[in-house]
Amino acid sequence: MIRLSVNVNKVATLRNSRGGAIPDVVRACQVCIDAGAGGITIHPRADQRHIQRTDAYEIQEAFAASWGPKLEFNIEGDPTRDWLDLVCDLKPQQATLVPVRPGEITSEAGWNPARDTDIVRASVARVKAAGVRASVFVDPNENAVRFAKACGADRIELYTEPFARSYECGDEAALQSFGVYAQAARLAYSLGLGINAGHDLDLDNLQLFAGLPHLDEVSIGHAIMSDALFRGLKTVVQEYLEVLRLETPG
Repeated sequence: MIRLSVNVNKVATLRNSRGGAIPDVVRACQVCIDAGAGGITIHPRADQRHIQRTDAYEIQEAFAASWGPKLEFNIEGDPTRDWLDLVCDLKPQQATLVPVRPGEITSEAGWNPARDTDIVRASVARVKAAGVRASVFVDPNENAVRFAKACGADRIELYTEPFARSYECGDEAALQSFGVYAQAARLAYSLGLGINAGHDLDLDNLQLFAGLPHLDEVSIGHAIMSDALFRGLKTVVQEYLEVLRLETPG
């Protein structure tokens, strides 16, 4: 089955807005795991506006006995020295290299193959030397997929906001966009890369996107936490897992 890795950043955002320790990020992780999620994702940023360095250590320690093939820890982020040091210290199952644009609210694009080769290649090498699977955040096109392969990545994470926006425009636009992602996924698979996806996937558009060929994992945070406000976190995680059970990578 396609792995659901729940991004718990927004739990930390809510906590930080008030200060203190409520809501408890580790407790949120436990609820997601108890509901059947196969992974936990965090994306620590330099400004610490949501996940903080201490959260990363607390999450790693809390589930130290559980991490493995059935439950993976994924740390996303801009591969600065501090981020790389964190990844190499904690040794999660997966590290996802994500570019950060100055002033962005959330991720806006994948890596630029014409500009970012040196930093991505060096960062991938360091991550893999620590025994961590390296995933590279890319746009759904041939140049980006081949770039990730050339940089030594084990997987790509397809940036799915363009798909989400197309899905909102109706069936024809959604299917056309899905075809672009499917082509990128097939190329990645042919090159020996695993395929992850994330950004603005939700319970509606996931019903189409879960049929992506060879899809290994989706990372979803904002939509899950938003739905959880109304229906509860455990219930919502199980709803997303039910959608993923309807499709298998092919």
